[in-house]
Amino acid sequence: MKKSLIALAVLAAAGTASAQSSVTLFGVVDAALQHVNNKGGASGTRMVQGQNTRSNFGLRGTEDLGGGMAASFWLEADVAVDDGTGGATSTNNQSNGAAGGTTGLTFNARSTVSLSGGWGELRLGRDYTPGFRSISAFDPFGTRGSGTNQLLNSSGTLTPAVGAAVVGLTSTRASNSIGYFLPAMGGLYGELKYWLGENASNSVVAATATTPALNTSRDGRGGGVRVGYASGPFNVAGSWNRTNYAIGNYTESNIGGSWDFGMAKVMAVVERDKAGTVTGRGWELGTIVPVGAGDIKASYARYRTDLTAARPQAAKLALGYVHNLSKRTALYATYARVKNSGGSNAPVQNGAFGLPGVNQSSTGYDLGLKHSF
Repeated sequence: MKKSLIALAVLAAAGTASAQSSVTLFGVVDAALQHVNNKGGASGTRMVQGQNTRSNFGLRGTEDLGGGMAASFWLEADVAVDDGTGGATSTNNQSNGAAGGTTGLTFNARSTVSLSGGWGELRLGRDYTPGFRSISAFDPFGTRGSGTNQLLNSSGTLTPAVGAAVVGLTSTRASNSIGYFLPAMGGLYGELKYWLGENASNSVVAATATTPALNTSRDGRGGGVRVGYASGPFNVAGSWNRTNYAIGNYTESNIGGSWDFGMAKVMAVVERDKAGTVTGRGWELGTIVPVGAGDIKASYARYRTDLTAARPQAAKLALGYVHNLSKRTALYATYARVKNSGGSNAPVQNGAFGLPGVNQSSTGYDLGLKHSF
């Protein structure tokens, strides 16, 4: 249950609330038991957070400024339910600014302040990239757990491991961003975003015996755009974003869509990434089928890179079921298997006991409980 009244009472006591303001506490607590079997590699069982819905805790609020204008804020932190730690973030969209949340609560998921009106919304701070919004929107598993789509399932960075998807530090979120969101215009929606790496103009990495000096003044700087149309059961969107790095820029583009037939919702997305000289291409087809008090989820995805002449490829099948005990509480189970070929060794989920052997499979099982408030 949202704690708007409690939050408002606290702010009123501090003299900061008014009749035109509202503040809401919200969050999700999601924990699951996951077993992973990486053939030719390590396997194991762990308790992990957010395999169905990302565990988070947040505060958001809005002030009516009159004349159709409003100011708002959003602070949202990842919470690892299994051990109580916070989530990781990146202060400058670069590896030297990446930090874990083990020292306390970190508003890594979203931290923004906004001004909105009939002209749209101006949003400042840390938020999703345009490219990630489509990847998540058209994945039946919402890019969570063992079933997360293969388009994001990578252990790589700008120089990816064999078979890994091409992923940059801004593949999901960007810090120091300036975003503009279109106002409601029928079914049309969209966003335009620019983010800063915050490096000085003379930033450099010194030369070594094997590499020349690199100017890193533009590292972590980038931007993106997303445009879509939703009407009734139909939704389609395309997006593009790019982040500059001295060792090789990261570019992502995708197009996806969904159609809700009532008895089933069908969705698909096609992705192309490029990191430095490595290009990756993939696609996913998925569905969500309502059954009684729950939903059956299924997806199939393929992702291939040109990292080697063999063109490493990972193919993933995922099946899941979510049983809703109430509007806020659900039990869920997921099974997923990745088949690698061409020298690929992609895992079923990043961070779950490492990688399988080259051309070996990776299998994952999730059994979890989710509660939202």
